[in-house]
Amino acid sequence: MRITGYRLGLLRVPLHTPFKTALRSVDAIEDAIIRIETDTGHCGYGEAPPTVAITGDSLDGILTALRERIGPALIGRDIADIESNCRIVQSALPKNTSAKAAAEIGLYDLYAQSLRKPLYQALGGGTPRLLTDLTISVNDTATMVADCDKAIARGFRALKIKVGKDPEGDTARLHAIRQAVAGRASLRIDANQGWSAGQTIAIMRALEAEGGVFELIEQPVAAGDLEGMIAVKAAIRTPLLADESAFSLDQVKQLAGCAGADLINIKLMKTGGLSQAIAIADYCEAQGLQCLMGCMLEGGISAAAAVHLAVARSAVITKIDLDGPSLGAFNPIDGNVHFDDAVITVSDRPGLGIHSLSHITWLD
Repeated sequence: MRITGYRLGLLRVPLHTPFKTALRSVDAIEDAIIRIETDTGHCGYGEAPPTVAITGDSLDGILTALRERIGPALIGRDIADIESNCRIVQSALPKNTSAKAAAEIGLYDLYAQSLRKPLYQALGGGTPRLLTDLTISVNDTATMVADCDKAIARGFRALKIKVGKDPEGDTARLHAIRQAVAGRASLRIDANQGWSAGQTIAIMRALEAEGGVFELIEQPVAAGDLEGMIAVKAAIRTPLLADESAFSLDQVKQLAGCAGADLINIKLMKTGGLSQAIAIADYCEAQGLQCLMGCMLEGGISAAAAVHLAVARSAVITKIDLDGPSLGAFNPIDGNVHFDDAVITVSDRPGLGIHSLSHITWLD
């Protein structure tokens, strides 16, 4: 099975409600799509969202990288040589991790299809069922409490609470949410780099002194503030999850070496795809460092690839934040991963099992 061509497209899915964090506010999933074509008629699909505030990748930039550098480098390649193919993707150009991730997702989709296995089995196996949290966007306290109630009614038992835009009011906001949820769901805090180390320590110590437990606090300080991460971890009891500070394997090794995090958030759009995400998961397992499998605001292709990896590496990926498709008004992807609110299951179709796609505008 050899690659003969590729096609690019755009996917747009409106959200149930606007997605708001300390870094951005959006009202739709808008992703680049790549379809990698082969001489056997098999196609592999990849996807990447533009997240300029996090990865630096715009939609035009992703499409340009795929069209002009990554796609042409893959023509004629044998699908079976997955390691070399991923090296070609990674070396096609610097940075551009989202475009690289889209290409690698398509390659792994085809690789698993060539083995006639669902991707998680090609990656090592596992139990094809996960439970994900749901993101609660930053808003006024009453709206956030109401959104928590709606999420719990839908069956979610873990909620990621977005804060960070108003450090002075965040303590009261989180206190109110914790009281309202009252043990019905676990709460994960995500400040999206919105606090300083000092603010984080003060806020978390105040919350910890009140009693009750938050499951974790995610990336409260700036991505490059390694000293801040170290100081926060040493000063609070709540586990510290590194996100924007942990793009690459080298950064994860640095965090592990200096006690800068309790957990690592693996996202395919940060790592540049599955190959490096696998390397991070395997390193963390060897170090006894747990991981969370996360996503940007992604649709059903890239989120599905993350699901397969989380299933295959469930011994180390113990927490799941793959709610992108659940935030959308609908899922236009008919694949082998089924997002049913909090419950994610995988069928036995080979690869990503994609039979059909809708709401895609093909560009070429």
